[in-house]
Amino acid sequence: MANAMTSMTIRMNRNVKEESQKLFKELGLDMTTAINLFLRQSLLQGGLPFEVKLGDDARKEKFMRGLIAAEESPVYGPYHTVKETMEALNADD
Repeated sequence: MANAMTSMTIRMNRNVKEESQKLFKELGLDMTTAINLFLRQSLLQGGLPFEVKLGDDARKEKFMRGLIAAEESPVYGPYHTVKETMEALNADD
């Protein structure tokens, strides 16, 4: 059977579902058709049909600066509570 059909159940945020349904309705689609389009495009592209990335260069740079700062931090553990950790981070050494 070349066109055998199956069903799928997914869980998602209620607001995401409702907003998506409104958008797809404006485009003349229902949720099933939109999901099928996404899946078929994924197969055609051999991956996601859009770029997935962390964000713009400024966000990446900020993230990398945070990693470097964390590596250079003079804070050592182990700490057993969030309070202990925060006191060590906020200490003026």
